[in-house]
Amino acid sequence: MNSDLKVKIELSKATVLVTGAAGFIGSYLCARLLKEYEDIRVVGVDNMNDYYDVRIKEERLDKLVGDRRFVFLRGDIADKGFLAAVFDDHRPSVVVNLAAQAGVRYSIENPGAYIESNMVGFFNILEECRRAGESLSHLVYASSSSVYGMGSSVPYRVEDKVDQPVSLYAATKKSNELMAHAYAKLYEIPCTGLRFFTVYGPAGRPDMAYFGFTDKLRRGETIRIFNYGNCKRDFTYIDDIVEGVLRVMQGAPGKNKGEDGLPVPPYALYNIGNSSPENLLDFVDILQEELIGAGVLPADYDFKAHTELVPMQPGDVAVTFADVSALERDFGFRPATPLREGLRRFARWYKEFYG
Repeated sequence: MNSDLKVKIELSKATVLVTGAAGFIGSYLCARLLKEYEDIRVVGVDNMNDYYDVRIKEERLDKLVGDRRFVFLRGDIADKGFLAAVFDDHRPSVVVNLAAQAGVRYSIENPGAYIESNMVGFFNILEECRRAGESLSHLVYASSSSVYGMGSSVPYRVEDKVDQPVSLYAATKKSNELMAHAYAKLYEIPCTGLRFFTVYGPAGRPDMAYFGFTDKLRRGETIRIFNYGNCKRDFTYIDDIVEGVLRVMQGAPGKNKGEDGLPVPPYALYNIGNSSPENLLDFVDILQEELIGAGVLPADYDFKAHTELVPMQPGDVAVTFADVSALERDFGFRPATPLREGLRRFARWYKEFYG
């Protein structure tokens, strides 16, 4: 699955297109690129939809738009004409596609949004990369741990068979992997997919459990812990995710030949996860302590009165657990930020942002 031959990509004078640039991972990646590479040019695209609080997206963008090396374009990757103009005007050599309709639960409520963004939008990205030809050095795109569904043993390995998705979101992400593989084979576009595991941190997505729990506890509402607390999640801190993305961007799958002499698609897949699943009840305990420590909640807050154990929700799985041996082998990196440290940083940001 992962090509042994890596082509080194130099980012110092590159033009990098980041879609979903106002999103959680996208904004952090843009900031890191601008910090690391003095002569880089970063083109950020985002449709700024209101799936969650747009103020958070605006705050993320505010930290980027003052930099002359950063160009922000508001538009939707599902708009073929818009995306074609972006490629024509800016000619990126590296594309990182992080634009997507995220969330498992929302895919049950609003499936059309997932087809539009995750399927049509990604197809448009692939078509523009094909049209770019040799000027495009590497396409890196976001997949998800959700693709593992019900069909895998833990820890999840990229070689596992993943044909039993339990949500439409997961199905669209697996479709992205298949589409990218086809384009890598047909047009020799170097493509790398990244399966992210439960990303969290400051200025994160409000639909994620740690953020949603905090909102509800602050309002005095009851939080619901699914599967009666018998769930484990491989929580991965945002800085670790971005470090992984940055390293992968610089190592594109090579164009080589197989034992039969035929071209092997320049295509790779990696997990990026903490490889340390946390029980949800333990996670909630740590979150509570850090929210008190940051002054988000009072020291005498009655958590038991605001906690309810409930059955598993549709589209969810009991455990996520990343095998990152391929990432470590090829790029010398494995995420390692402890959950408590990451939640402490989130709690401090939350206190500062919401007051």
